[in-house]
Amino acid sequence: MAATVAAPSRGTNNSLIVGIVLAVVTFWLFAQTMLNVAPAIRADLQISESLSNIAVSITALFSGIFIVVAGGLADRFGCVKLTYVGLALSALGSLLIALSPAGTAFFLMTGRIIQGLSAACIMPATLALLRDSFDGKERQRAVSFWSIGSWGGSGFCALFGGLVASSLGWRWIFWMSIAVAAVSAFLLKDTPENKVTTADRPRFDWFGFLAFIIAMVALNIVIGQGDALGWLNPTVIGLALVFVIAAVVFLRVEAGRADGFIDLTLFKNRTYAGATLSNFLLNGAAGTLLVALALVQQGAGLSSFQAGLLTLGYLVAILGTIRVGEKLLQQLGARRPMLMGCAITAAGILLTTFTFLRARQYMIVAFVGFTLFGVGLGFYATPSTDAALSNVPGDKAGAASGIYKMASSLGAALGVAISAALFTALSGLESQSGPLSDLFLGRTDNIDIRFAAAIALLFNVLMVVVAIIAIALTVPRDDPGVGR
Repeated sequence: MAATVAAPSRGTNNSLIVGIVLAVVTFWLFAQTMLNVAPAIRADLQISESLSNIAVSITALFSGIFIVVAGGLADRFGCVKLTYVGLALSALGSLLIALSPAGTAFFLMTGRIIQGLSAACIMPATLALLRDSFDGKERQRAVSFWSIGSWGGSGFCALFGGLVASSLGWRWIFWMSIAVAAVSAFLLKDTPENKVTTADRPRFDWFGFLAFIIAMVALNIVIGQGDALGWLNPTVIGLALVFVIAAVVFLRVEAGRADGFIDLTLFKNRTYAGATLSNFLLNGAAGTLLVALALVQQGAGLSSFQAGLLTLGYLVAILGTIRVGEKLLQQLGARRPMLMGCAITAAGILLTTFTFLRARQYMIVAFVGFTLFGVGLGFYATPSTDAALSNVPGDKAGAASGIYKMASSLGAALGVAISAALFTALSGLESQSGPLSDLFLGRTDNIDIRFAAAIALLFNVLMVVVAIIAIALTVPRDDPGVGR
């Protein structure tokens, strides 16, 4: 049973909300800037593109792996304590990245892993803090601000990162992140602690957890380093086998446990399974940002700030349509706005694949594409969350929520990793003198990059199409929606 605490004053409430939002943006705004500033970091640190690609995806990977564990730790030791741990880890990870010396990726990689652990702590703990500190309309208001911090941060990260990297240098992004984490910790200092007693809590499934970590890390390394090392390299083949064995062991062991690391019985509910799978795939489409922004920097000579401006419509659209998605859910149920959001997202990403256009034409089309991308995600977000969490038993709501959020992070990690791997591998093809040159307008010296980007972006379209199929097959037409 949760401890009972006195409700904080209104002024404390506002400080709590601001502190929580600042904690959330340490990941969604600052850590996610890597999607745009990776080329600048790669050039400054003199590291390979494959290592840079892993650095981009590894934060979301570790966030996804540990978020379920962190949610349990928040219940066991307290949400405020775990939020402080997350903020400390965020500051440490940002410090290592900001101090990264040229010629090595060790500081960068370590810092990015720590940032992932930070996000795993902060996300479930701050949501639980909102649940315990507010009621009724005040809770809805607080959750809206939390969503603005996460969705707004993810929408603003490319533009913000480009602006700072172009004017002050990319390291300043992470110095700023440390300052924001410190301010967040200060604002949360008077927040009363709530925690759950652990008398009847089952033992943690360490075996399943370790098998899951081994499988996910092995897969991420294979995707990120396969092209650099060679797909038939013994190390790559060995890691691929490690992934398969660990994944099979995990599934076989977890299927027979009632208290497993991941409650696989939740996926017997088709609506929950479809919403979670589509959430995984939609977040995987984050690879669109990485590829399209890298393309205009490498192929058209734009700065990171100029590239980030292409996502301005994405930011405005996603913030402007989240509430629209909520209204559509209330009027139509979850299925139709989820399908509508995915269709609009797919159309937006498809526009970014038009790399055969001249640079100026492409930038206009990509701007429209990113705006549609944001509209689609705004329509999809709330109906998908409701479809997932309103269709599971009340006593499993916490586990279901953790798995759903884990799908978000793992989808982003693997989607970005695969998109980056495709872009990197295909960029090396010698196509300038081949028949492809007749398909591209304007310059011919960057056809390899433009072709590689088109294929990698089409992969993101494919993921959204699969999400549409999953929703169509699993989410019922008469979905009850909110409040019914």
